[in-house]
Amino acid sequence: MNKASNTDGLSAQVLRYDDVARRIEQEISEGNLGVGDRLLGERELAQVLGVSRVTVRSALAKLRSRGLVESDETRGWFVKKAIVNEQNVLRSFTELANLRGMTTSSQVISRQMRDATIEEVDLFKLEAGATIFEIERTRFMDTEPIAIEVSRIPQTRCPNLANADLESVSLHAELKQAGSGPVRADYALTAKAATVEEATILEISPGAPLLAANAIARDTKGDAVEISYSLFRADRYSFNTTLSVQ
Repeated sequence: MNKASNTDGLSAQVLRYDDVARRIEQEISEGNLGVGDRLLGERELAQVLGVSRVTVRSALAKLRSRGLVESDETRGWFVKKAIVNEQNVLRSFTELANLRGMTTSSQVISRQMRDATIEEVDLFKLEAGATIFEIERTRFMDTEPIAIEVSRIPQTRCPNLANADLESVSLHAELKQAGSGPVRADYALTAKAATVEEATILEISPGAPLLAANAIARDTKGDAVEISYSLFRADRYSFNTTLSVQ
């Protein structure tokens, strides 16, 4: 009986500090706490959340192990890293960063103009022999690598895209300027482990969790304008959605 009680108490304690960690992480991901912002003191956090200081310390230690917060012995706890939080609104990588006061940049891994595949001809409703612009980039926020992104776009959608400086300019901004701005996207999100090559690019450990996003961006007519495949660091990206009963 005592063993069962002890086990139940331990489970409740683990759940409680995990919940506190999620609450703080949510404040960071929603932009309510930015990089460099000071958190409430441990005593204040415990009072606000209705938990013990031991629970607060455990939650902060968990967030520190993930690189989200850091402590200063004299000044307390501070936000160290931001989280990209994508919700049910179509925004570009640049727009997501700007909402959190962060700067973006890209490093081109490869880019090419090539013939469209049969799949692309069908999806983009192209003529046989049409040209596709394909680019693979590392995406940065405040100099930190966050994602690897591969985009495929028909040349007819944005003829000048091949000459655009896509290390400093938003690809979606270029599409909008060409009259092909996406207004919605079909989005599929899965999890995978980082390969050695992916881990090197993203400055994480091989095998670290990544969120893989396959997306088809569409214009106001519902026609596809871009196919993309993105790999996001799971410690820097979250995706929130709302589900309802039909």
